[in-house]
Amino acid sequence: MLLDTHNPYRPSIVDWPALDPEARDRLVSLPIWDIAMQTEGNASLRVLSYANIVADPLLREAIEIDGFEEKRHKQVLTNLVAAYGIRLAPEPEYLPPKHPEWSFLLAGFCECVDTFFAFGLFALAKRSGFFPPELVDTFEPVIQEEGRHIIFFVNWVAWHRRNLPLWRRVFFAAKIVSVWAFLIWERIGFARGLDGAARAQPGSTPQDNNFVFTGSRAIGSGNVSAAAVIDICLSENKRRFAGYDPRLLRPRLMPRLMRFARRFMR
Repeated sequence: MLLDTHNPYRPSIVDWPALDPEARDRLVSLPIWDIAMQTEGNASLRVLSYANIVADPLLREAIEIDGFEEKRHKQVLTNLVAAYGIRLAPEPEYLPPKHPEWSFLLAGFCECVDTFFAFGLFALAKRSGFFPPELVDTFEPVIQEEGRHIIFFVNWVAWHRRNLPLWRRVFFAAKIVSVWAFLIWERIGFARGLDGAARAQPGSTPQDNNFVFTGSRAIGSGNVSAAAVIDICLSENKRRFAGYDPRLLRPRLMPRLMRFARRFMR
């Protein structure tokens, strides 16, 4: 599926639409660009590092396509911030991971969380007019690729677990738990560190580790509740994955957690 649906577009030929000053200011004010750039930079390195140790040639090719597309996302973001004059904090050095499989799991589960909310916020920005239609259309291929990556990842996890001996499945499960623990810790420290770095850059926007809800209010002109954000994310998550082969697994953890949280909201 991942190989068959690969889109060979080149970031260098993306035509960024001209924005009026108000639309550009709204775009620049979003506290996500540093986090997005560093997330994509880490993701591509983690995915490609794991591809280097995969023996099966077809699986390795698919993972390499995944990593290539993650790297391309970073290039798209680089071109976007250059086109609209968005100031960023200095990027860190991206170092190859010592444990490629663990890092691949980290990249995949990180994407599962980010993309669940990205689907909803992208739809909200489109409905509210926060992003001009031309900019929405420019970003659509990136959003589609994120969905493909998640489908590929969750099916790889299930396939990989199934092919492990029983005793190794226990260690694989423990590895997944450790990845989630690290992911939560990383996001807390990551956003705080970026916030400090951004404050040190004149004209930059402080990063917000609660962007899902504070950003959604900005995108929705201040009239969007947390419950409404979750509803939009759930509906978009369902819509985005509806067209894939029904035999393929879908991500389940984030939708389940959000449906549970939604029960306690008006």
